[in-house]
Amino acid sequence: MDESYRDARVTVVMPTYNEAANLPRMAEAVLGLPLAGLHLKVVDDSSPDGTGRIAEELADKYNADGRRRMSVLHRTEKDGLGRAYTAGMSAALEEGAEYVVQMDADGSHPVEAVPRMLDEAVTSGAGLVIGSRYVDGGSLDEDWGVHRVLLSRFANAYARAVLGTRIRDITAGFNLWSAVTLRDVDLSSLDSAGYSFQVELKYKAVRAGHSAAEIPIRFEERTEGVSKMTLRTQLESAVVPIRLRLKK
Repeated sequence: MDESYRDARVTVVMPTYNEAANLPRMAEAVLGLPLAGLHLKVVDDSSPDGTGRIAEELADKYNADGRRRMSVLHRTEKDGLGRAYTAGMSAALEEGAEYVVQMDADGSHPVEAVPRMLDEAVTSGAGLVIGSRYVDGGSLDEDWGVHRVLLSRFANAYARAVLGTRIRDITAGFNLWSAVTLRDVDLSSLDSAGYSFQVELKYKAVRAGHSAAEIPIRFEERTEGVSKMTLRTQLESAVVPIRLRLKK
């Protein structure tokens, strides 16, 4: 098996807001992956619980051997997940990342899947690899209630129908992108501020001619803290697919 993917320059971008209880174990798990070129970039939106300070302390710890394995991008306001990802991903590209991974800080995304996603991108040439809940082998934590499961499945079916895409998990937040794909899409052109960023970026990448691959993951329930999903972000997620389709 060709394992050259292990040397690729990969930046995991991890937005945080009040994730002080989760960040230390997440940083340890990510930076423990057997990927020589891996870097973790935390994007903190001035968390009142001190997440930004903890992130800086962790960066000092993991960079102590002289290698820059972790960095922190501090933002002065909380203006949406999409904006946080855009800032972190843009910084990663400027720093020379070949691949960029989107990952939540709450533990819902399986860290151990990152090497599989990277291997798929390198061997298949896909511009986007999705950690998918809705392909064969993918699953959701049993602690998700029926209402949340139905809402998630409906959101995916709705976005897929409106946009005419074959991506099974277009709302997924666990994604690996090639730098080429992100540059072609132009992150600064994205309109979505909230969770609908996930849909808009995938749609525009495929429209730009980049292929998407999906690998199955198990999506876990967060163990600490509370979800950041609000009514406003849900409404935005309903409107964005229609707006994107009308721009065709």
